[in-house]
Amino acid sequence: MMSIRDALGRLWQADDEAGLLQCDGVWISWGRVRALAEQLDEQLSAAGCGPGGRVAVVLGNRMESVAALIAILRGDRTLVTISPLQPVERLSADLLATGAAFVLAPAALWTEEVFSSAVTELGAAAWSLDEGELVQRCELTAEPPAGDPAVAVEMLTSGTTGPPKRIPLTRRQLEASLSSALKHNDRPDGSERAPLTGRVGLVVLAIVHIGGLWGLLQNLVTARPFVMLNRFTVPAWRAAVVEHRPILVSLPPPALRAVFESDITREELSSIRAVNAGTSAVDPDLVDSFYEKYGVPVLAVYGATEFSGAVAGWTLKDFRAHWGDKKGSVGRPFPCVRLQIIDEDGNALPVGQPGRLQVASPQAGPSADRWVTTSDLAHLDADGYLYIDGRADDVIIRGGFKIAPDTVVRALRSHPAVHDASVAGLADSRLGQIPVAAVELRGDASVTSDELRAHCRSSLTPYEVPAEVHIVDELPRSASLKVDRRRLIEVLDGLHSKAPAATS
Repeated sequence: MMSIRDALGRLWQADDEAGLLQCDGVWISWGRVRALAEQLDEQLSAAGCGPGGRVAVVLGNRMESVAALIAILRGDRTLVTISPLQPVERLSADLLATGAAFVLAPAALWTEEVFSSAVTELGAAAWSLDEGELVQRCELTAEPPAGDPAVAVEMLTSGTTGPPKRIPLTRRQLEASLSSALKHNDRPDGSERAPLTGRVGLVVLAIVHIGGLWGLLQNLVTARPFVMLNRFTVPAWRAAVVEHRPILVSLPPPALRAVFESDITREELSSIRAVNAGTSAVDPDLVDSFYEKYGVPVLAVYGATEFSGAVAGWTLKDFRAHWGDKKGSVGRPFPCVRLQIIDEDGNALPVGQPGRLQVASPQAGPSADRWVTTSDLAHLDADGYLYIDGRADDVIIRGGFKIAPDTVVRALRSHPAVHDASVAGLADSRLGQIPVAAVELRGDASVTSDELRAHCRSSLTPYEVPAEVHIVDELPRSASLKVDRRRLIEVLDGLHSKAPAATS
């Protein structure tokens, strides 16, 4: 695959009238996006933002963000992502913490004193960007820190298990990730067709997180027109699928479950050959149920922000041949990716032995030979299929017994009244920790907490049965639709404090 810079340059071969992206049912032409990207490039250059310049962008799912991404990456600058989904006070603090000397943000934020004060404190050159209109708000008053042209994106991890960390992703890493995924799935890079022709792609996740950004980049570097949803909803996704008849789509597991539980028909999804599912663990029973209802295989993938996307996953060929005997696996490593499992002392473990997962790949750091230790507990089988057993930092130790939250979640999800569940360990003066669950029910289903605990006893060891089960309206989720474990623990702490102890 060619470089990201050269791949984006192919878009300039497209007709200005060609549709680049569809938002809210309306097509936006390449010419309109190109003009804005060129204007951004000119303004940034005039302000002193050259190669390596770090540009903080409040990155929402909108046309202006797409133009900003193109201008920044083609100019060998660095995109510093700022989530528009957080409260303005947190957003402003996040912006200050970046130290970025150049800022792009929607006009509405400039009416917020806390935001404009943060920009002033940075001494940044800053612009508002709305409806395709670029307006400079502040001139540069501070010396920009030296940047690294090799870094394409600085992105926060999802922060669902702890404080988010800002990760620098190099052009080389992103190119390796995009190329590896194409090779793994035996898909072309788009050079065989004219730019902005062919099947329409879908971007359904927030582009401020790796799943959404990776999907956006994949469409841009393969010069494919695409639909970008402001946020995932079943009606919006359904409309896009029915209109454009895509062959391959990506859905995070909660969205996959929402589609499965909807009234979408088999005929409406008949163009889809497979669904890629990532960002969090995919329930194997949901994969089976989805296939039975729609005849569409669900291909689990495994990755992380630190790896610039996915490093392992199922292919359609593998699914047809091996899903029955390797159910629950997240597939095999992508090309140029090596996986191994280590024990607590760092020793490599044999096939079938669970331990800490390590990844070596051009996607994962400065060297393809360097092993990166993840927070995931996993094992590999004799054929190289990867199974994720949980997270090392999520393990609950109850009176000396180790509990994997995913094991408890699977037991709760198997109850017919349960739509979804999540489990966390809360402090306990006697046992150290106890597992406490939050459960989201299906539609009008009704079940009691005691009934759910009794259900768990039929498949779990006594120490794995949650001490408390709390039924909630909805689980707290991040923009990538994963359960936000920090917020979950806050919710469970509040509910736990009001509930009588039940530690058996």
